[in-house]
Amino acid sequence: MGGGSGGHVTPVVAVLKEIRAKQPKADMRFWVDRKFAPQARTIMASFDNTIPVHTVTAGKLRRYYHLSLLQHFLWPSLMLKNLGDGFLVAVGFIQSVFKLLIWRPDVVFTKGGYVCLPVGMAARVLNIPLVIHDSDAHPGLTNRILARWATAIGTGAPLEYYHYPKSISTYTGIPINVDFKTYTKPEQWDAKRKWGINPDKPLVVITGGGLGARRLNNTVVSISKRLQKQASVILLSGVGQYEELKAQLPKNSDHFQLHAFTNDMATLLGAADIVVTRAGATTILELAALAKPTILVPNAALTGGHQLKNAAVYENAKAAVVLVEDAMVDNPDMLLKAVNQLLDSPKETQAMAKRFVAFSKPHAARDMARLILAARK
Repeated sequence: MGGGSGGHVTPVVAVLKEIRAKQPKADMRFWVDRKFAPQARTIMASFDNTIPVHTVTAGKLRRYYHLSLLQHFLWPSLMLKNLGDGFLVAVGFIQSVFKLLIWRPDVVFTKGGYVCLPVGMAARVLNIPLVIHDSDAHPGLTNRILARWATAIGTGAPLEYYHYPKSISTYTGIPINVDFKTYTKPEQWDAKRKWGINPDKPLVVITGGGLGARRLNNTVVSISKRLQKQASVILLSGVGQYEELKAQLPKNSDHFQLHAFTNDMATLLGAADIVVTRAGATTILELAALAKPTILVPNAALTGGHQLKNAAVYENAKAAVVLVEDAMVDNPDMLLKAVNQLLDSPKETQAMAKRFVAFSKPHAARDMARLILAARK
């Protein structure tokens, strides 16, 4: 179970591959929220199109890090949405109970996202072993609730960042595709050529995640011409803003490209010399496995400020550069300066990348698969 973003689904695929290797005849199914189902089916089909992808009704509690508790209550439309989504959670719970009774799996594995709550509660009621994985350095509300009933818990960051029971918790890291690995210089040059980028120039890849990031995109537009004097640039804008940006930016060439998204993220990031991205937990660990010099621009408005807390782990270890989004929007030259500092200080930049790769856990998918298989009664 997982949903809401590709960061909750791609790790599941990595784990399912390991389970398939250990138990070739395992009957596996993936459940997701309705909104993310089309993208989830595409991601799952890239591994095994025989694995059914089902939807579950779910709702989320909207909490914004920059608002006080009182401000949440004084926002009528927000409160109405939260009340409505509370009803959806109840519907999803009843739906999950019936679906689990019909299928009766040996283990339920929840990767994250609000859609996991009704399924996890149903698993508890039906006494089905529950295994959860928490990617973020700050546990979300769903995982904090489900942890009290879990048989085993895997974490994306060291256990010191969590209050989960140590007896059932394991620092596994985040399961990622094996394609995310360090690139040799010739492999990096080949990846640049595959993307039609001049291999003789450094490449900066900028991505706001699967849905894009408007404020980050707009910052790139404002510094684009000056940035291209220093490096080639590939911007993944997300679908929503793609046409708007296409009218503002130069046509694709061997030194600048704009794409809405890509299904070959591993090769694109492997081609990069510097990556600018949000601070989603899965993306961070993919970049750590690639040992890429990285500039993180966390979204401060997300529930619980989890991207801020994710970024702080790597900033404190001097494994990544972190920019405050509001400050960057007010002064776009901050991003240009951060890129130039990494390009102009190769020794320091490579030292940072070495500290970053130390966080990668290449056997995370295998270790999560072991926890899941061991949870069976």
